[in-house]
Formats: sequence, C-alpha cells, structure tokens
Amino acid sequence: MPKPLSLSFDPIARADELWKRRWGSVPSMAAITSIMRAQQILLGQVDAVVKPYGLTFARYEALVLLTFSQSGELPMSKIGERLMVHPTSVTNTVDRLVRSGLVAKRPNPNDGRGTLASITDRGREVVESATRDLMAMDFGLGVYDAEDCSRIFEVLRPLRVAAGDFDAE
Repeated sequence: MPKPLSLSFDPIARADELWKRRWGSVPSMAAITSIMRAQQILLGQVDAVVKPYGLTFARYEALVLLTFSQSGELPMSKIGERLMVHPTSVTNTVDRLVRSGLVAKRPNPNDGRGTLASITDRGREVVESATRDLMAMDFGLGVYDAEDCSRIFEVLRPLRVAAGDFDAE
C-alpha cells in the first residue's frame, strides 16, 4: 500500500496545541483524533490484504465468526450480536458472501422467521488464506510488540464496557 506524502509535522499534535490555545487543554480531543486516524490506517491496510479474496474486513470477520461456531453456521441475529453490528449490516455482509459463494443461507429450523448462515468449503479456504496473510502483516500492528498490543486492548476495554458491548463481571 503506497504511503501518502508525509507532512513535516504531526497534524494531530498541532491541532492539540491550537485547541489548547483556544479552548484549554482537552487531552481527550487528541486521543479521539489519534484513535480515529489509527482506525483509518488499519482498516486501509487490512482491507488491502483481504481485497484479493473479494473481501472487506467486515466480511472477513463474519467468515471467521462462522468458522468459530461448532457447526459452521449461526443465526443471522447471532452474527449481528457477536459482531456488534446492526441487522441491516449483517444482511448486507452475508448476502455479499453468499453471492461470492463463501456462505450459504437457509431457513432456521428452530426459528420460523430466522435465517441461518453457513460457511461453505470455499469460504473456509478463503478465510484460511486471508488469515495467513493478515497474520503475516500483524493485522497492521507490526510497529507494536505483543506487550504493546495487550496494553492497547486493556486500555480500550473500559470504553467498550461503558458502551455496553459486554458485561465485565
């Protein structure tokens, strides 16, 4: 992935300095801006790796989730719950995977209104290859060691708990 032209200064640090002058010190502004920029960088890097497989990172995550299930299939509602996305997003993601031949859908025999999504053999092959490639580039986090990655996870965990992603108890 080509690097953009580098600035001679850190624009987020500069914005933080200007913010301090105008409104006072608000470290959370620099933090959120850094997090949002990091998300853009990482999503661009991982999407570039999974694109040759006809995937986006969101579709990759759905395939991985299906491989984690014992039977290789899950109700659409469970996929949305586990990926923490809106039902419309799940439908869009799974429908694209179905069109690619990586997932199949069928009525849920345990829920007359529900639908099951199941990973196909081709989907399993693709997720294994894409995972190898993503692991080879450390999911874009190669500038950090394992300890740093663990710290990042721990620092962001309270935010996720406060948002109601899961019960920390």
